[in-house]
Amino acid sequence: MVDFVLVAGAWLGSWAWEEVVPELRAAGHGAHPLTLTGLAEKRGMPARQRTHVQDIVGEVDRLGLRDPVLVGHSYAAGPVAQAAARTGERPARAVFIDGPVPADGASCLAAWPDEGRAVAAAIAENGGFWPPPGRAGYDGQGLTEAQIARIMRDSTPHPGASLTDPAVLTRPLAEIPATYVLCLLNRAEPSAAVAELVAGGHWRQVAMESGHWPMFSRPRELARILLDAVR
Repeated sequence: MVDFVLVAGAWLGSWAWEEVVPELRAAGHGAHPLTLTGLAEKRGMPARQRTHVQDIVGEVDRLGLRDPVLVGHSYAAGPVAQAAARTGERPARAVFIDGPVPADGASCLAAWPDEGRAVAAAIAENGGFWPPPGRAGYDGQGLTEAQIARIMRDSTPHPGASLTDPAVLTRPLAEIPATYVLCLLNRAEPSAAVAELVAGGHWRQVAMESGHWPMFSRPRELARILLDAVR
């Protein structure tokens, strides 16, 4: 049995994994969706990036997990990578779903050179939180109208400091066994950092004909990819 700790990206909470969790559990594994501080049922609480890293490490400790698979979607790729590097004697495998992998000392926004300034401005204009996108932000991502409505209804503003704080990596990304899931409707190619890790044989890459939110648009396929990552 393998234990998966599932962490969704900006604006989302543990609820985002509702269609993935049963698939993993039906295969005989543990599935533990986690809401980061400041989001969903924890909305409004201030949080820095180190808060989110500690959320993940603390959940692994609380559940007493050994060799967990840490799954980070979108923004959560950064905190998951940092948490995986801190597991010490319990080396975790990581799965990154269509998210920016961190560089030591750089913020999440640094990975978005075209969008970073606009995001920083939105955070400043909204009391330190990054507001969820409007309806147009989900176009072309393989989502049904019902799925878009669900995401928009339950999304909450994201704590801005977690996006502007620098990442702290205690070991190189190449030392973390990982699978990177590239969602082709969102981007055709991975970032240069991910491409280098894959080309060097450190990480495995899997492509999905999905948009940026595969836990909604293709939950069964995503669950299969997660299961394949530990075989």
